[in-house]
Amino acid sequence: MKKYTNTGSKDTRSGFGAGMTELGQKNENVVALCADLIGSLKFDDFKKNHPERFFQIGIAEANMIGIAAGLTIGGKIPFTGTFANFSTGRVYDQIRQSVAYSDKNVKICASHAGLTLGEDGATHQILEDIGLMKMLPGMTVINTCDYNQTKAATLALADHHGPAYLRFGRPVVPNFMPADEPFVIGKAILLSEGTDVTIVATGHLVWEALIAAEALEAKGISAEVINIHTIKPLDEEAILKSLAKTKCIVTAEEHNILGGLGESVSRVLALHQPAPQEFVAVNDSFGESGTPDQLMEKYKLNNQAIVEAVERVIKRK
Repeated sequence: MKKYTNTGSKDTRSGFGAGMTELGQKNENVVALCADLIGSLKFDDFKKNHPERFFQIGIAEANMIGIAAGLTIGGKIPFTGTFANFSTGRVYDQIRQSVAYSDKNVKICASHAGLTLGEDGATHQILEDIGLMKMLPGMTVINTCDYNQTKAATLALADHHGPAYLRFGRPVVPNFMPADEPFVIGKAILLSEGTDVTIVATGHLVWEALIAAEALEAKGISAEVINIHTIKPLDEEAILKSLAKTKCIVTAEEHNILGGLGESVSRVLALHQPAPQEFVAVNDSFGESGTPDQLMEKYKLNNQAIVEAVERVIKRK
């Protein structure tokens, strides 16, 4: 297996912006809609180069979703952009009725997800969005881990027909996925092979899982690490194949323990291959104001928390 290294830390939202810039050049049907957060969503280049395909909706997120749904009728591929809190919770009814129920080809793109938007505090942090979106029939849910993967996911969504939710973040994080790594919606990526435990991680926790795997190796524990970038549809085959070897699993995510990746994996285990599972996630609470590192440590969303979860789950085998 290749060893993944940080090639230079970048923010995942800039990966989205780079993807939109490329899509603007490649696909004339791609349009962008923003709810007064052009800089935060990195829409600057798209707006500059394709002003006729960029729509500034203002602080009217519900209207943005409705307009996006309407644009699909004429064959356009709309990408909406605002913070994850406003992309989901604030406009859930519009997404359910106008996009999901109506099976409209809208790409709902959400920055500042999870705790790591940091100092903006609990009212802007959302830890329930994966659960909200994965429950909608027909909705694809993607949660990327770094700049390169966010750019690749953005490009892939333009070719994917149907409602989709793309979740990414604000902070600068390690950029470790190769720029040429294929992004296939619904297909997990095996990052390292192991025999003692499976670590399934998504988003910012993927890099933490790789660090944890190195620490576990020093303790004589062989960890298999899987990057789950698509929460729905979930790559059940990859999870079950790994679990057949390791017999236990840890899930890691920057999301509420309720409704996220961990619960989706639990369903797979319950239906196909019951096994011990431990969760690295926020334990059913809201966040608070603080730096990203402070919050990830307080809410136990780092490599040390993954190591401790692995040690617990192995004892349960």
